[in-house]
Amino acid sequence: MPPKVDLDECEGVGACIEACPMDVFDLVDDRAVVARPEDCTECGECVDACPMQAITLP
Repeated sequence: MPPKVDLDECEGVGACIEACPMDVFDLVDDRAVVARPEDCTECGECVDACPMQAITLP
């Protein structure tokens, strides 16, 4: 399952975009969104990189 972004917590820092080796995220309206969920390998790099703790893996 792809990561989930809590849009109330996301501040659009972009750390997840930089950390994701599969290029799963995009910034839309200054918030991270999972644009390519089918490419996610559930590595957890985005979860570890997010300073706002706005990303979780189910």
